[in-house]
Amino acid sequence: MNNQNILEKEKTMKIVITKKEKAPKAFMDKDFLLESETAKKLYHEYAAVTPILDYHCHINPKEIAENRKFENITQVWLGGDHYKWRAMRTNGVAERYCTGDASDWEKFEKWAETVPYTMRNPLYHWTHLELQRYFDIYEPLSPATCDEIWEKANAKIKAGGFTPRELIEKSNVNFVCTTDDAADTLEYHKLLQEDKSFKCKVLPAFRPDKALGIELDGYNDWVKALENVMGKAVLSFTELKAALLSRIEFFKEMGCRASDHAFTYVPYKRASEDELNAIFKKRLAGEALCAEEIDKYKTELMLFLANEYARLGWGMEIHIGALRNNNGIMFKKLGPDTGYDSVADYEIAANLSKLLDAMNSEYRLPKTVLFTLNPKDNYVLGTMLGNFQSDEAESKIQFGSAWWFNDNYDGMRTQMQTLMNLGVISKFVGMITDSRSFLSYPRHEYFRRILCELLGDLVEEGKYPEDIEFLSKVVQDISYNNAVKYFGV
Repeated sequence: MNNQNILEKEKTMKIVITKKEKAPKAFMDKDFLLESETAKKLYHEYAAVTPILDYHCHINPKEIAENRKFENITQVWLGGDHYKWRAMRTNGVAERYCTGDASDWEKFEKWAETVPYTMRNPLYHWTHLELQRYFDIYEPLSPATCDEIWEKANAKIKAGGFTPRELIEKSNVNFVCTTDDAADTLEYHKLLQEDKSFKCKVLPAFRPDKALGIELDGYNDWVKALENVMGKAVLSFTELKAALLSRIEFFKEMGCRASDHAFTYVPYKRASEDELNAIFKKRLAGEALCAEEIDKYKTELMLFLANEYARLGWGMEIHIGALRNNNGIMFKKLGPDTGYDSVADYEIAANLSKLLDAMNSEYRLPKTVLFTLNPKDNYVLGTMLGNFQSDEAESKIQFGSAWWFNDNYDGMRTQMQTLMNLGVISKFVGMITDSRSFLSYPRHEYFRRILCELLGDLVEEGKYPEDIEFLSKVVQDISYNNAVKYFGV
C-alpha cells in the first residue's frame, strides 16, 4: 500500500471516529435553539426574565374573570386548540377525539399518539415547552409515556396553581389584549378591572370584523345585536358609523389600546355616502351584493375607523391572507375556528398601498401593524412599511410577527430576517400568542430563543460587534418594551 493510500485510509478512519464520538444534543435542554455563547447570554440573562405583553390573543375574558378551575390537562390544553385538532386529523384520528364526545383521557391519549409524528412542526416544540414550564415534565410525550404524563400533569393540576389567573401570573404576563366584537358588552373586562387582586391587566381590543363582513350570512343578525346594545335602530351607513363611534368610545373607557381586522384580500374601492347608504339598506333588505359594492363598503368603513383609531392613539392591526372555513360540511357542523382555514393567495400590494395612502392623505393613518399569512408577501409588507413612517411614533408602521401557519422556526426566522434586511428590527413590537389556550405563553419563549439565536449569529459571524449592553437592550425592547410604548399601555 503506497503512502497516499495510507493517508486516505487514516483520514477516513478519523472521520468515522469523529462521527461516532459526536453525541446528539440533549433534547430541548436549557440551551435549546441557542447555538452560540452570545445567544445563550442574551437569552438567559435578558430575554428569559423579561415580562410578556400579549397584544393579540383569543383568550376568553369570561374564563379569566370567573377563574375557571380545570379538572385535567385535556381541559386546559386541548380544548379549543384547532392547531392540535388539525394535526390529529391529519394523523388519522377520528373527529370524536378532537371535538366530539370522547372522554378527556381518550382525547389526551390520541394527542400523545400524534405528537411523535409532528417533528419540525412547532406543535412538537410547543407541546414540550408547555410540559416543561408548567408541569416540570421533561420526557417526550408519546404512547409509551402517555399514562405517566397524564398522571403527573393531573396531580400537578389537583395540587393547585392552574387557574387562568395563576397561569397568567406564573408566565410573567403583565398585559393581555383580548379580541372583542364591536357589540360586546365587555362585562368581564369590567369585573377584572374592579378586581385589584389580579396584577395582570386584561384589556379589550376592538375587532369590528362582523361590522365589515357585510357579505356574510350573519351580517343582519349582527346589526340587530348592535342595535340591542345601543338601544336604538341602525338603519343607514351613516347611523352605523355613529353607532361604531359610540362603541369605540366605550372600548376606550374600558382601557382599549388596539384594534384588529382580518382581510382575506385587501379591498379598495371608493364610494360616496349616498352610495354606501344604498348598499347598507340593500343588504338589510336581504338582497345580495356584488363584489364592487362589498369592496366599496369595506373600504369606506375602514377609512372611517382608522381615522378614529388615530385620534385615540390606538394601534391598528391588519391580518391579511386567511382563507377561512374551506370545508363546508365541517363548517356547518362545528362552525368557524375549528381547523379548516388555510393560506389565501391574492396580489395585495396595490390595494394596500392605496388604502394606507388614503388614510394618510385624506384622513389620519394610525399606528399600524401589518401581518401576512402568505409568506410570499413578506417583502411586500417589509417594503410597504417605509412608505408611511413618520415621527409620530418609532416604526409607526410595523411588520407583524410570523402569524398562524408561519409561527414556526423557519417562519419566525424568515420574518425577522426580512425585517432586518429591509427595516429596523430594533423597533419591532415582537411576538403574539394568537391563542385560545392559557398554556400558550411559551410561544413567546420560542420566539425569544430564535431572536437571540439570530442576533448571536450576527456576532459570531463578525457581522455585528459584540456589544452585549446594546444587544441586550434590543432583546428586551423587542420582547416587551417596544410594545408597551407602541400601544401606550
